[in-house]
Amino acid sequence: MTSHQLQILFFDIALILIMARGLGHLATRIQQPPVVGEILAGVLLGPTLLSGAMSETLFPDEVRPMLIGIANLGVALFMFAIGLEIEGKTLKGNGRVTAAAAIGSTVVPFVLGIGLAFVLLARHHTPDTGAFVVFIGLAVSVTAFPVLARILTDRGLSRTAIGGIALATAAFVDVVAWAALAAVNASVGAGGSHWLVALILPYLAVMLFVVRPLLSRYLTPAGKPAPATPLVFAVVVIGALLSAAATEAMGMHHIFGAFLFGLVVPRKGAAALRADIHDRTGHLTSLLLPVYFVVAGFQVDLSGIGTSGLLELALILVVAVLGKFGGTYFGARSQRLPRQSAATLAALMNTRGLTELVILGVGLKLGLLDGSLYSLMVVMAVVTTVMTGPLLSRIRAGTAAEKAESVEAGAEKDGAEKAGTGARPDADPEAAPAAGDRAGAPL
Repeated sequence: MTSHQLQILFFDIALILIMARGLGHLATRIQQPPVVGEILAGVLLGPTLLSGAMSETLFPDEVRPMLIGIANLGVALFMFAIGLEIEGKTLKGNGRVTAAAAIGSTVVPFVLGIGLAFVLLARHHTPDTGAFVVFIGLAVSVTAFPVLARILTDRGLSRTAIGGIALATAAFVDVVAWAALAAVNASVGAGGSHWLVALILPYLAVMLFVVRPLLSRYLTPAGKPAPATPLVFAVVVIGALLSAAATEAMGMHHIFGAFLFGLVVPRKGAAALRADIHDRTGHLTSLLLPVYFVVAGFQVDLSGIGTSGLLELALILVVAVLGKFGGTYFGARSQRLPRQSAATLAALMNTRGLTELVILGVGLKLGLLDGSLYSLMVVMAVVTTVMTGPLLSRIRAGTAAEKAESVEAGAEKDGAEKAGTGARPDADPEAAPAAGDRAGAPL
């Protein structure tokens, strides 16, 4: 690596961080999660503007492999943090409501996505039609668990009943999504060495029955969490990276190994230690992930989208939004969750964010997506994430207006009864909240 290349690399990383932080801050000013601005930074630094001239000048070919390496490190640590964040008790959530919402949030968009895939095949050829169809169904079914958690915190919903259901549903959907993506990866991603994928089964057994007990002894000796020293953090990160390298060697994507290692980190008696490791990992990914956004943006070119591309984008958005929102809403309502709570949950589950970009990156690497379709799917990820905040505000505002009308109608009724008119309007099922509606009052 020459001195000139090193200078360009340092300059590029600084530029990426400036763009990501700046646009991320602007996103928060308009009540959007920072990831929206960070993804937009990656798109703006890509070939969309000036026919790629700016991108080629700022990020020459000799520097891009190094940026790709940094990006892969960032996404591996991000996936480790996701695995670390998911708990068994979270997956249980609120019993039947969580199960119904998770099934609706997964099955409905997946089935609609399969239909979408057959439409897209007319213009986007792929070497493996079956894997492509499954992948598109998967891509419109995903929910961004980390972005959803951030939105819940920002909106003051994290400690409410619906917040717990949303986290449990998103965690379940993400686990199913990663498992399905692993299956797709296994079917087309091992090149000529498909037998290597079979090693994932004994590898899972080693992680569950060897690595997890060893981690428990090291991180929680005598049932008490070890001090969160730099050595402890280094050991955990080393384990995540080795696990990522192992799954990559098996023909799987490295994100699966990092995610799996996060899942096997002990939960019992180590909540504070896990929170500290998660925070430290977050500090690293906050610096590394913006590089991933730019690397992802290198493949996004919206300059020649054309009329047919716009029609495809509209179809993708309709399938993604209606499938996710409708499936979640009706799944939740099937268990008599109040309408407002079901709508809130549906809006939250429509968030895709960075998780969608990671999945799309795998599809691009496997050759299941071409450049134009990848670009359209990235736009879908951004639009559906941007929609979440305004949808939540609209739902909450509509509910507040209904409550105000209900209070006003009640006051008029009381006045009429006191006046001795004897007027008693017919009972309106929407006028008085049911027991389930009162349970959703914290929202």
